[in-house]
Amino acid sequence: MTELDVKPLRLGSHNFTSRLIVGTGKYATFELMRECLTISQADVITVAVRRERLVDAAGRSILDFIDLNRYTILPNTAGCFTAEDAVRTARLGREILLGLENPGASWVKLEVLADKKTLLPDPLATLEATKQLVADGFEVLCYTSDDPIMARRLKDAGATSVMPAGSPIGSGQGILNPNNIRICLEYLKEGDPNYPVIVDAGVGTASDVAFAMELGCDGVLLNTAIASAKNPRLMAEAMCLACRAGYLAANSGRIPKRLYATASSPEDGLISAK
Repeated sequence: MTELDVKPLRLGSHNFTSRLIVGTGKYATFELMRECLTISQADVITVAVRRERLVDAAGRSILDFIDLNRYTILPNTAGCFTAEDAVRTARLGREILLGLENPGASWVKLEVLADKKTLLPDPLATLEATKQLVADGFEVLCYTSDDPIMARRLKDAGATSVMPAGSPIGSGQGILNPNNIRICLEYLKEGDPNYPVIVDAGVGTASDVAFAMELGCDGVLLNTAIASAKNPRLMAEAMCLACRAGYLAANSGRIPKRLYATASSPEDGLISAK
């Protein structure tokens, strides 16, 4: 490993080269989805077990367009509005992936939404579902708000990773409250600096990904920003590069911000005007 390599991302029992996690929904075609997944260089892809268009109009399955030997699938409980539904959906995802012999059978991306308009998480139902799924042997990656107190409670409940939203799902607003993300990072990594914190939701463009990584997050999960871009292929490339650039910047020790200018070139040995 060279000095410029991005260190592997550890999520529970999994290790990954890429710190970018991408979704499989909203693409115009399965072929475009497959191409963008490749370009993104992601190792983990999410599939919404309950809501995903698993079969298209031609009767083709999305799984026929995913290299199950290349990607670890992260089953997603998107579209669930109660803890009971989320737990049931997570178990269904596990059964599907066990049948496919994909290592993603061991975990779940937990979403328990409060309503269809905002798609904000229901904090109490999310906490309850986390407890149930952890007890059932799942490695739980929790989608939540950027509330540091709730983030800490989810970690205490056994969540493998807490994933605070940068802004509402699919909004493209980026990280609206970086101070809350910073506090989440402080609370979640206290006593455990390697605890993985991933920004999930609201990413609109590559600079949002870079900013999340520069804040100190361990990864970024996104879908709409690529799938709904005018040129998804270019955006997939941009997101890949931004994630790496943000990680390297966060670990390089940036210069402090100063009120006044400082010269880039040395002042000693200047040529005299005489």
